[in-house]
Amino acid sequence: MGVGCSSSLPPTVNNPHCSITFPHTSAHTNPTSNHLPINWLARAHLQKPTKSPISKRLFTLDSARKTPTLKCGRTAQMEIEGGSDSKPILDLHSLDDNLVQKMVYDALVWSSLHGLVVGDRNVQRSGTVPGVGMVHAPFALLPTVFPENQWKLACEVAPIFNELVDRVSLDGKFLQESLSRTKKVDAFTSRLLDIHSKMLEINKKEEIRLGLHRSDYMLDEKTKLLLQIELNTISTSFPGLGSVVSELHRSLLKNYGEHLGCDVNCTPSNDAANRFSEALAKAWIEYNNPKAVIMVVVQPEERNMYDQHWLSFNLKERHNVTMIRKTMAEIDKEGEIQPDGTLLVGGHAIAVIYFRAGYAPTDYPSEAEWRARLLMEHSSAIKCPSISYHLTGTKKIQQELAKPNVLEKFIDNKEDIAKLRKCFAGLWSLDDADIVDTAIEKPHLFVMKPQREGGGELTFWINRHPLPLSFVLAFHMLTGLFYCLQGTISMVMM
Repeated sequence: MGVGCSSSLPPTVNNPHCSITFPHTSAHTNPTSNHLPINWLARAHLQKPTKSPISKRLFTLDSARKTPTLKCGRTAQMEIEGGSDSKPILDLHSLDDNLVQKMVYDALVWSSLHGLVVGDRNVQRSGTVPGVGMVHAPFALLPTVFPENQWKLACEVAPIFNELVDRVSLDGKFLQESLSRTKKVDAFTSRLLDIHSKMLEINKKEEIRLGLHRSDYMLDEKTKLLLQIELNTISTSFPGLGSVVSELHRSLLKNYGEHLGCDVNCTPSNDAANRFSEALAKAWIEYNNPKAVIMVVVQPEERNMYDQHWLSFNLKERHNVTMIRKTMAEIDKEGEIQPDGTLLVGGHAIAVIYFRAGYAPTDYPSEAEWRARLLMEHSSAIKCPSISYHLTGTKKIQQELAKPNVLEKFIDNKEDIAKLRKCFAGLWSLDDADIVDTAIEKPHLFVMKPQREGGGELTFWINRHPLPLSFVLAFHMLTGLFYCLQGTISMVMM
């Protein structure tokens, strides 16, 4: 598999954060179009720098060769916020190719030794049997340069977004009304809303609510603002591998920092795996049944299983809590609810349900999966997320919250509201006739963003021709941004 790419314009910042609310507290693919090569698209929409260049290279590994080879893609540059230092940070063009090849070799060895792996799509059982067909996960060879003040802002607003998600989830009327039109055109969202309606009808209360969220941000090239692209409330992936990638980068900088001119201490640590495990363990404790287990809901074939196994390992080693893995079909077959609301699956009492599946229509190939989802919602187990948290993470709700005077319904503190609004990117509904007219007139300024989770659903227009792209590469034309989502990133602070 190929090493991930690195662009001088910052990738999305994946900022994982978790929250628990208790009653007493408030693979590398190409675009399907053959019209335009990726590099041409990058040239067309990356703005030229005015000063302080940061040069990077696009790396790929040729796995068929005995010796990994680097292929240099087009380089791009960006202006450092408030900076006047003309010396590039991580200027790879000044490095000897032999040194870069050695770094690649060391990175691959390190990844193999430290569990930075996924299942190989070319191996049939790699998504079902651990240890079979493992290959290193896509990753950037070096961390991405990112302004420290914007990183701190992302950390600062994380608990505010957690509070917002929780409060919105408690307003069933708001969720149902906001998604009412979506329900008419999206069968998947309609089924989720039906489950939510049934919970409202029986006045089902989630006294303990667990959220493991991830905010995805981009740094606006024109304004230098940190803009939230989306807030994920279900199946937030890469806490395990993301933590390992950060350690890989710190290892490389420790060994090669002198050659790179970069201090390893500039790379912040990523403790997402431990924090996610800690949150799951805390919810397990609050459930107050020492014989119960945590159940992670998984897809039948999961090549990203090792990201999930990092959490299972941490739960057992650090908290002595057992996590079992079940598909939704298995839950339908083995699950039952006791008179007191306890969910039993395969004879195990379930304290916490952690969804790493169930976010896309493909996760519900039959009625069995929908029965399983409804069964879990009826139970007393702590859901991560509950159906209301799941719906709160939809793009339509994100768009509704960006409207004037809506945040004020859920957040009291005016300073917190201002911080959240500062992070909102432009997001409009197709109900807005003026925006639709503008998009038709200037399609290159917009990205169509659907309700779907899991990537691979963005559509762009180049020269008035629709161009669907995989989640590996995406462009935010409105602000002249280019970002890369292949693999997991870590950052070097400026």
